[in-house]
Amino acid sequence: ALRNCGLINPEDINEYISRNGYMALEKALSHRPEEIIATISASGLRGRGGAGFPTGRKWQFTAAAEGQTKYVVCNADEGDPGAFMDRSILEGDPHSVLEGMAIAAYAVGAQQGYIYVRAEYPIAVDRLEKAIRQARRNGLLGDNILGKGFKFNVEIRLGAGAFVCGEETALLRSISGKRGEPRPRPPYPAESGLWGKPTLVNNVETLANVPLIIWQGPEWYAKFGTEGSKGTKVFSLAGSINNTGLIEVPMGTTLRQIIFDIGGGIPGGKKFKAVQTGGPSGGCLPEELLDTPVDYEALNAAGSIMGSGGLIVMDESNCMVDIARFYLEFSQDESCGNCTPCRIGTKRLLEILKRITAGEGTMDDLKLLEDLSYDVKEASLCGLGQTASNPILSTLQYFRHEYEEHVRDKHCRAGVCRNLSKGGAVNAC
Repeated sequence: ALRNCGLINPEDINEYISRNGYMALEKALSHRPEEIIATISASGLRGRGGAGFPTGRKWQFTAAAEGQTKYVVCNADEGDPGAFMDRSILEGDPHSVLEGMAIAAYAVGAQQGYIYVRAEYPIAVDRLEKAIRQARRNGLLGDNILGKGFKFNVEIRLGAGAFVCGEETALLRSISGKRGEPRPRPPYPAESGLWGKPTLVNNVETLANVPLIIWQGPEWYAKFGTEGSKGTKVFSLAGSINNTGLIEVPMGTTLRQIIFDIGGGIPGGKKFKAVQTGGPSGGCLPEELLDTPVDYEALNAAGSIMGSGGLIVMDESNCMVDIARFYLEFSQDESCGNCTPCRIGTKRLLEILKRITAGEGTMDDLKLLEDLSYDVKEASLCGLGQTASNPILSTLQYFRHEYEEHVRDKHCRAGVCRNLSKGGAVNAC
């Protein structure tokens, strides 16, 4: 996905074309739509937005849906704190996303596409606008693309920064001018999406992979990764790590390799404590799980998620109870309030965590915290509520001793929680 970033001028379509740009689109237009879908399915590409749903299957559902009017939507609403994977692709290689959208549109039978991008990304928006104009001038968007009788146009829609609009049904409501909040599924967007029409929603990284798969072939792409998670994944390294920034690694690379071999380990000689994958909705994994491969199933089994690719490293100076409070506070604040389990449940969870970090928690609070976390996870309407308690559940599982120290001993070993002692004394900072 990062193949051209930093190597080409993203504002010059000719530089993209010089690196086989839009050759995949030309190749796709010489095949039947169902052949393109079969190619994507054979590659094993899964959605890079977090859920990991097979991309080819989603395309197949949209193509099979009844109706003459269909849409392709690029989800560029990247809201995870510290994450800038999609932003970097949009700023560094916008044409790869446009080409991926055009191929997807041809495959599913759509003539109109939308890119839903955060207004906080002005450089990305500017370069997308320029890329769209250039593609139109070169006959790569618009009517009769490459003389093949295929029509496809793309427009940009700006998001207002709501984290919940990363959820596809909330995003589609926002594009249509409604309040950005999720709706129950089914029907899924592939059947009834934007303005009630069949809609394909893929994220930036997913679409950026499409031209490479069509051009190089599904067998080439499937050589990377694991049996269940093919290809590569872009990660944003942040937190207590020497080499911060973007990396792209084959699926199946271990957390240890990413943090210590690529990321350079922990600065200042401090000891590694945990790594959180998947942004604010991800789990915090301890040192004994550093050999976990980064693929969808392995991370889920460990109590975390792939998410969009955020990876935050924590050292011994971090309090895991306070970390859980921090991320839960973010999720609670970003809740749209549409469903009661998320609206009220996250507030109650946050209240319990604040009591514990203030030195006012009880052992009964730990049981209540765990039970309520599962209730919110199982009863919430959308992915925000369903994953909001992951930081709590994972820290309870792997760092329960820190919770018990906070409650029983009124002690915060990291010295982060001000009302609690560190080494027998109250931390004055």
